[in-house]
Amino acid sequence: MTYPIDLLQQLIRIDTTNPPGNEAAAISLIRDVIESAGITTNLLSKDPARPNLISKIPGAAVAPPFLMQGHVDVVPTTGQQWAHDPFGGDIIDGYLWGRGTLDMKGAVVMMVDAFLRLAASDEPPAGDVILCVLADEEMHGTFGARFLVEERPDVFDGVQYCIGEFGGFSFRLGGRTFYPIQIAERVGVKFELTVRGPAGHGSMPTRGGTTARLGRLLTTLDRKRMPIHIVPATRMMLEGIADHTEGTTRRAVQSLLNPRTAGTTLKVLHKQLGVMEPLLRNTVSATVIQGGDKHNVIPAEIRVTLDGRMLPGLDASEMAAELQAMIGPDIEIAYEVDGKPVPAKPDMGLFPLLADTLRRLDPAGIPIPFMMPAVTDGRWFAQLGIQPYGFTPMTLPEGFNFQSTVHAADERIPVQAISNGADAIYQLLTRYAG
Repeated sequence: MTYPIDLLQQLIRIDTTNPPGNEAAAISLIRDVIESAGITTNLLSKDPARPNLISKIPGAAVAPPFLMQGHVDVVPTTGQQWAHDPFGGDIIDGYLWGRGTLDMKGAVVMMVDAFLRLAASDEPPAGDVILCVLADEEMHGTFGARFLVEERPDVFDGVQYCIGEFGGFSFRLGGRTFYPIQIAERVGVKFELTVRGPAGHGSMPTRGGTTARLGRLLTTLDRKRMPIHIVPATRMMLEGIADHTEGTTRRAVQSLLNPRTAGTTLKVLHKQLGVMEPLLRNTVSATVIQGGDKHNVIPAEIRVTLDGRMLPGLDASEMAAELQAMIGPDIEIAYEVDGKPVPAKPDMGLFPLLADTLRRLDPAGIPIPFMMPAVTDGRWFAQLGIQPYGFTPMTLPEGFNFQSTVHAADERIPVQAISNGADAIYQLLTRYAG
């Protein structure tokens, strides 16, 4: 068997930057490792250069099938200044450096290692265990999870729960160590705004025209915020933190549970609690601005694309109404939802087992529910009625910020975290009983 850290080094050295992805070499490496242990694999692909790997360990059929899913594509490193080669897979000062160590080749390696150990054990799992290694998560899942869910849903017949990114990593707050387990995530909503005004010759400046309206729009988006919503997943997370903290930290977290006080708390304590803001309100960020054809013609129309993220359980039309109220009635709004709506209340049936698994990894740790501010492949599997959990266990040193290191320069993971995480996932698979 290839040691987990050796496999991760090999995966890091395969550049799967998406776009374009080109995940075939990474998938082939994992396929070789699994098949060398005598386990059958299957490749399903929309594009042969971007395959997805499926492998299954038959269970005792006393529990529903269980799914582990993770992706091997990574985000670009363009424009980032790294201390070490992002595709070198170097081990330095106890860390393995490289793009994908956290997101999420490291977690895939944990799953593969646990999967191989389970296959080699004497006792079959309670239910079939399906390993799904995916392409194209960092874009839209068109060649990965979305393709499988829409074209081959039969692969996941009977699955009730799955694990994937993000969750299970440690962070410190109020002197305590917490392990957030992702139970929900926000929904992507693409907004297209149209700003209109009088066109004209560039030699005759127009006051209050299209570009001026664009300026006011961008200033509004920068300064104003949408209303506070305390959705069930966020409430469970904040209550879990409040129950295990004291003093000013506890009072601040409790104030976030009240829509009347949460906005003020976020404003006053933005440096300490700003990371919580995307869990409490819908958000938009201007990402693309298009307008004008010639340098000497004042445009009559400018289009602005917004990356919108909507809290689970809410409706896109409601979010659009919030946005319209914020920017004013003279800006046209169109929108497109990325996938289907997410239920407001997650299925918490697997949470106790996941939490107990983390306590065995770190007896002093406190598992809590977690609402992901972004999106993952979990949203596609949720369309099949599967409850996704973010569970990639990592005990990280104090001061190491997982969320600010993912997608950033100098992405890295403690070497010990890989083997510990693999142990935790293996324990989960042996204890899973549906």
